[in-house]
Amino acid sequence: MPRFAANLSLLFTELPFLDRFEAAARAGFRGVEFLFPYDWPAAEIRARLDAHGLELVLHNLPPGDWGAGERGIACHPDRVAEFRAGVGLAIDYALALGARQLHCMAGIAPEAVAAPLVHRTLVENLGWAARELHRAGLRLLVEPINTFDFPGYWLCRTAQALALMDEVGADNLMLQYDIYHAQRMEGELTATLTEHLGRIGHIQIADTPGRHEPGTGEINYAFVLAQIDRLGYQGWVGCEYRPQRSTTQGLEWRERLASDCLA
Repeated sequence: MPRFAANLSLLFTELPFLDRFEAAARAGFRGVEFLFPYDWPAAEIRARLDAHGLELVLHNLPPGDWGAGERGIACHPDRVAEFRAGVGLAIDYALALGARQLHCMAGIAPEAVAAPLVHRTLVENLGWAARELHRAGLRLLVEPINTFDFPGYWLCRTAQALALMDEVGADNLMLQYDIYHAQRMEGELTATLTEHLGRIGHIQIADTPGRHEPGTGEINYAFVLAQIDRLGYQGWVGCEYRPQRSTTQGLEWRERLASDCLA
């Protein structure tokens, strides 16, 4: 079975954020990820990671005003300076916390801006960010996100993301492949994993409908996870789902799917 990392922005949410690290370790996770660390001092987060023997797999660049519905600003032509300042902040946190990769949310396309300018802004920002992260020894990730949950999100299909990566041309820019988003937009899960594994830097999972635990919906996770193993994927698989009940009550999916994969 792959190595699973708990997404602390969605799991153990009955606890304050800094208490979720201990809960993840007690539940058997050895890796964690989360959306944004910026509301807490890096030293406080690092202390929790070290105390519980956890590796931080990744976090995101600053997304703009998340509370107001912004989901990244990398494609916004009028926010380039803000984006680049956020890259610097994210690198500082990543280096302090031991994360080796950062995810850049492309963003919802701004209104009244021509599509070619939106695209060019994203390409230029990703190229600039990739160079900054390369200097820090970090990897940059981009993720297609479904437009049912995020209407207007600019980057929504695997082929689009791969073409974008080709255009940027940075060796440290890789695909974050979220199986939930991919199933909603296009399917072809194991075919995509098989064809493009060498360009995938991180995998995330949730089932659909509902974005709940693996095994609660239509995705055959026993087959998908077994294929990930067969392909020799060496990275982490982020558990970025919303528990149907409490996080701990829902974790039996790991043992059930492990048994199914070995059957």
